[in-house]
Amino acid sequence: MYYTTNIQNLTRTRIDHIRTLARAIVRDLGFMDSKLAGTALSPSAVHTVIEVGYGTVNTASGLAQMLHLEKSSVSRMLKKLQADGLIELSSDDEDRRVQRLALSAAGQQMLTEVEAFGRNLMARALDSQTETGLRKIDEGLTIFSAALKAGMDQAEPVQTVVSSGYRPGLIAKVTGLHAAYYSENYGFGAIFERKVATEMSEFAGRLDHDRNAAFTAVRGQQFLGSVSIDGEDLGGGAAHLRWFIVDPSAQGLGVGGQLLDRAIAFVDDKGFTETRLWTFKGLDAARHLYERYGFELIEERSGWQWGTEVSEQTFVRKLPH
Repeated sequence: MYYTTNIQNLTRTRIDHIRTLARAIVRDLGFMDSKLAGTALSPSAVHTVIEVGYGTVNTASGLAQMLHLEKSSVSRMLKKLQADGLIELSSDDEDRRVQRLALSAAGQQMLTEVEAFGRNLMARALDSQTETGLRKIDEGLTIFSAALKAGMDQAEPVQTVVSSGYRPGLIAKVTGLHAAYYSENYGFGAIFERKVATEMSEFAGRLDHDRNAAFTAVRGQQFLGSVSIDGEDLGGGAAHLRWFIVDPSAQGLGVGGQLLDRAIAFVDDKGFTETRLWTFKGLDAARHLYERYGFELIEERSGWQWGTEVSEQTFVRKLPH
């Protein structure tokens, strides 16, 4: 089999040989270890100390892009580095949503130790090389690095696709996202997870009815979020917006808006006189989205329907005239 590029034809054998060499380099440099560079830090944390220390990146979002990590993973890592006293976080003066990164004094000391470790490791590896050999290694790695970057830059981004109807794993994925997010952030437990799974399973049996719909967002094979419209359980010409959830790694990317676009278009097309949803106080980002689509808060009271006492809220959106 041959893989064709704009420059030359590469045999599968050559591609696999280069990949084998790249894996060997990663192993020999210790990147497969759970800890890296003689520290008690994970590989991604060590890279963070290095890149922040040298000013290559100074924001949380820039770090996520550079390390090819999800925003939620970077957020957890930065909180750990901050708790360890290695990273200092601050809000940008012009945009309070932007987190600025800097090394603390302890972080600077860690950078010095990491760099010393790396230089010693590289010195041992290169000590037996001639000047010609060193030049070939330098030039080869420079070319390889540039080729990798060019390949990444040319790769077409995977688009987010919103589709309707049942898809395999829908109940499990929606329930899992709800359970994980609300457990971590609000302390919800088994009662809440069981409620979501049970009610959505019942709804799935009616999903093929004309006035019910489920919309899901995916990017490649990654499930990003979902929202459902139950047009039967409330009666009286009202629709029920249910199980609206976006994976934390996709929050802030417009996925929630794409899902609500489809949901609201569906209820308007079906002529529902109003759409209702139940949520609780504190979900500010979701509330802003709801209000953008015409929902208004009509009731707020203390309740236990999700297994934990919260200030439950009811929102209503009337059919536009």
